Amino acid sequence: MRKLNIAIAGVGFGEKVHIPAIKESDLFDLKFLYHYKKKEIENIEQRTGVKCHSDWNSIITNDDIDGIIIATPPHIRYELAKDALEHGKNLLLEKPVAIKSEEIENLQRIAISKNLSVCVDFEYRAVPLFMQTKELIDQNKLGNIFLIKLDWLMSSRSNPKREWNWYSLSEKGGGVIGALGTHAFDILNWFFGKTIQASGQISTSITERPLANQMMKVTSEDICLANLKLSTNAEDIIPCQVSLSSISKNGRGFSLEIYGSKGTLFLKSENQNDYVHGFNLTHIDEFNKLTTISPNDEFLFDKTWKDGRIAPVKRIHNWWANSILEKKPIIPGLSEGLNSQRICEAIINSSTSEITTEINR
Repeated sequence: MRKLNIAIAGVGFGEKVHIPAIKESDLFDLKFLYHYKKKEIENIEQRTGVKCHSDWNSIITNDDIDGIIIATPPHIRYELAKDALEHGKNLLLEKPVAIKSEEIENLQRIAISKNLSVCVDFEYRAVPLFMQTKELIDQNKLGNIFLIKLDWLMSSRSNPKREWNWYSLSEKGGGVIGALGTHAFDILNWFFGKTIQASGQISTSITERPLANQMMKVTSEDICLANLKLSTNAEDIIPCQVSLSSISKNGRGFSLEIYGSKGTLFLKSENQNDYVHGFNLTHIDEFNKLTTISPNDEFLFDKTWKDGRIAPVKRIHNWWANSILEKKPIIPGLSEGLNSQRICEAIINSSTSEITTEINR
């Protein structure tokens, strides 16, 4: 099986996570990086050992490139993705895929017309204990699900002295909804079925951040409180409460509680630094027997890294590569990205208008 020649746009998450994962892959050959700042090209090449371009057109018009990973900030992702698809490139996109759901719909139309594989990096779908949780739900271990509660309380931006950047601007895709909400809503849709209704409140607690010698305005939200209705069919409605925060100093990290007629599942981690290390899955059955659950062997990683983000991303890479080589649809893809984005938009609209938004009826 030949290796796929790929490029990466973005040297933040791209350099820290995607590059180490690709260098361990038997399916990819990393040919180029893209960064828009010419003055940083030489430094990037020295750090990574990979040829870097500041001319996007030179990458998307290169016939030897099979696919591109776009891990830039959200506000420029859509135009880069659109250009790449129009030039016949398969894509792996970070989330949020775009600023608006209409943009994702347009990417879908182009990808379908050109029979291209577009994966969205919802990497929690590749984490062993999340895969185990999904299996237990599918096996009806909890019976009828009565209530879901998801808290994701992080401290990454709790320091008001943390420097202002694009993340501070909602118009550029910054904020806790884009950072955590996109993942949270995809996890819920994956586990339980489609979201049919969403409402919520968003707020900004730290309204200014420093940049150089001045204070800059923050327009992106750092707290989101949401109420969802999930459904696997028209008659089975599951209420769900979601709390997201990036300013919860000493916050408890990720916590998913699932309450059913036959028992309860707790999936939790207080480790705020990566996706793997620190997660625990606990099942309490209908007789109140408590069991700590480990993932099945088939869900385990062949290799892990100190940075727990790398292993699940590498698994996503493999799914994407197989989709390209076998010319088969990819999950998670643009449909999953679109569903998550619509929920994010519904919550934002609800917060500003105080109207509950119907979804997927």
